[in-house]
Amino acid sequence: MPFSLFNFGKSESNNSKNKVVNIKLDQIVPNRYQPRKVFDQDGLRELAHTIEEHGLLQPIVLREYEPAKYEIIAGERRFRAMKMLNWETAPAILRKMTDEEAASLALVENLQRAQLSSVEEAQAYRQLMDLNHLTQAALAKGMGKSQSFVANKLRLLKLITPVQTAILDHRISERHGRALLDLNEKQQRTMLMRIVNEHLTVRQTEDEVAKLLGRPIPSVVAKQKAAARETAKQASTSTKAKKARNKKRGKKTTKSAKKVTDGRIALNTIKKSIKLATANGFRLTTHEKNTKDAYQITIEIPKQQ
Repeated sequence: MPFSLFNFGKSESNNSKNKVVNIKLDQIVPNRYQPRKVFDQDGLRELAHTIEEHGLLQPIVLREYEPAKYEIIAGERRFRAMKMLNWETAPAILRKMTDEEAASLALVENLQRAQLSSVEEAQAYRQLMDLNHLTQAALAKGMGKSQSFVANKLRLLKLITPVQTAILDHRISERHGRALLDLNEKQQRTMLMRIVNEHLTVRQTEDEVAKLLGRPIPSVVAKQKAAARETAKQASTSTKAKKARNKKRGKKTTKSAKKVTDGRIALNTIKKSIKLATANGFRLTTHEKNTKDAYQITIEIPKQQ
């Protein structure tokens, strides 16, 4: 996973990794590559309450970037919660890392643990690629994601800053933002204001974007497809019903024809027998009559031949 990919802190011994020390909070600064831009204050207060009740279960991870000055590698939310509680020191594990390693580890740690917004996640991927000179494919493999997943997140960075900020602030959704990707800057600004002021849904936004670009309207296309499916369904049902009726009628017709055919076969069989008897020297007389309901044939065979 990412730690083997980015080679973090391989020179450290196990003892130095696990040693916990107390560092003054005023000597600690957040990591400049922290991907989270917005911290939920209610969530921080809940975390502070938990720490106050049960103590800090997991130390934060720091690196000494200058003498007696420390940068957070992992645990900024815990750091902020301890500041809310007015703690003077924080239990911490110190790591020796380069600037690139510290930045990369902070990004990876937050990607793995924090519920980042889609824009924060995209920014973190971009920073990791730049810091470690990675392709999308290499980053995706290291993060355990598909390349298409990473590529789709990175596309959000093509949005103008106000749109990205609106996603960060949860004023619009990621899907709203994706609907604006094909618009120019001016169009994005206009649509952003409409989405916020008119409370447009994602589908409504997609329709308005399509109108701007002269494309088929998604909602209209969806209705047409639904109508076509319903028509096809009804046609299929009608065809099946027709086939069933025809099959039923066919059975009756066949049955009726079979009765007629059977009667003629019997009559022909009798006539062949008469011809065979005559050919063998028998003298006999026949009388045939065809009534509405039956074939009648009378055969007279003299006793003395």
